[in-house]
Amino acid sequence: MKPDWDKLMDAYADSKTALVADVDCTAEGKPLCDANGVRGYPTIKWGDPAALEDYKGGRDFDSLKKFADENLKPICSPANIDLCDDEKKSEINKYLAMGESELEELIKGKEKLMEEAEESFKKGVTELQETYQKLMSDKEKTMEDIKNSGLGLMKACKAHAAKKGSDEL
Repeated sequence: MKPDWDKLMDAYADSKTALVADVDCTAEGKPLCDANGVRGYPTIKWGDPAALEDYKGGRDFDSLKKFADENLKPICSPANIDLCDDEKKSEINKYLAMGESELEELIKGKEKLMEEAEESFKKGVTELQETYQKLMSDKEKTMEDIKNSGLGLMKACKAHAAKKGSDEL
């Protein structure tokens, strides 16, 4: 993916409205990555620098370029409110009119909900894994019990009888 990403950075190097860059999350860029929820590498983020979103598309140059051409442009945001519809303008103005502490509380509340969703997901995955392990163990024991109850001998007798029958012809 790195060569395709480098090619995309070159394609957007002179853009006045879009930035395509990479950040080393293991070194100097770690605080930036932590602040934007980067947990694995490579991670691609896009959008308003204050509210980056996860990119979920293809990782080849053509997919990246198509996405960039369609999406990396000025978008509705507090800095570009003229690009917003009336509903989004109203929402932005409502948040801008709030005090910093009130807005921070709202942000913390939403981030807490996201953390709870992540924890719920992790708990569910753990429970699924435990259920899977139990089902696999139960299945293996049942299969072993069936084999030990004479299945192999039954199959051997059937094959022997079939062979003996064909010998009589």
